[in-house]
Amino acid sequence: MGKTVIITGAARGIGRACAELFAAHGYQVLLNYHHSMTAAEELRRQLQSRGYSVELYQADIRCRSQVDLMVEYCLATFGSIDLLINNAGIAQSRLFIDLTPEEWAAMIDTNLTGVFHCTQSVLRQILPRKQGKIINIASIWGQVGASCEVHYSAAKAGIIGFTKALAKEVGPSNIQVNCIAPGVIDTPMLDPFTAEEKAALKAQTPLERFGTPAEIAACALFLASEAANFITGQVIGVNGGFVV
Repeated sequence: MGKTVIITGAARGIGRACAELFAAHGYQVLLNYHHSMTAAEELRRQLQSRGYSVELYQADIRCRSQVDLMVEYCLATFGSIDLLINNAGIAQSRLFIDLTPEEWAAMIDTNLTGVFHCTQSVLRQILPRKQGKIINIASIWGQVGASCEVHYSAAKAGIIGFTKALAKEVGPSNIQVNCIAPGVIDTPMLDPFTAEEKAALKAQTPLERFGTPAEIAACALFLASEAANFITGQVIGVNGGFVV
């Protein structure tokens, strides 16, 4: 029986690419989604038609009780959990002075508190086994900050600090915790940007192009592998040289 991974926000973008790659490499995959039911169900059908072991679970990662039920479902369905990929997140561009408390709370609750809920719930299952991995998806904006995305940058910076601290805490239990900080990736999160804004972002990237979800997934697959067993607490930049 292969290893099992829970991927949050698996219906689209980076999460979808991770689901496709990990399933193709023999992982049992639990696809988490919140709102994107149609896309999630289509992905499950696609992967199951190839003979892959994939199931679906709807849960709002901002809600601990829903997360706990998802983890219980994963254990009941696949028998174990070996890896958690905290990918689910939202983005928003807004002048800081115009940010409402509700917008701030929504960003932090989804992008940071959701990581807390999922990680703690999974850790309670893998700590006794002293084996398992956590991979968090942050952002270059968590490293250097983005104008008009203060709340997004703060949440992603929080994930980076979370990763480093937790890696130290659970390292003695042989659990690795790492973070990927993608650069500008060609996902639906870019849809609100104008053509001029996209061109400027490409111009700021030394490789002069956007990254792909598949390139982030490939990094995650490496971090999940035995080849990365001595890597923990690290922030891996997959950004085309945007941040060096």
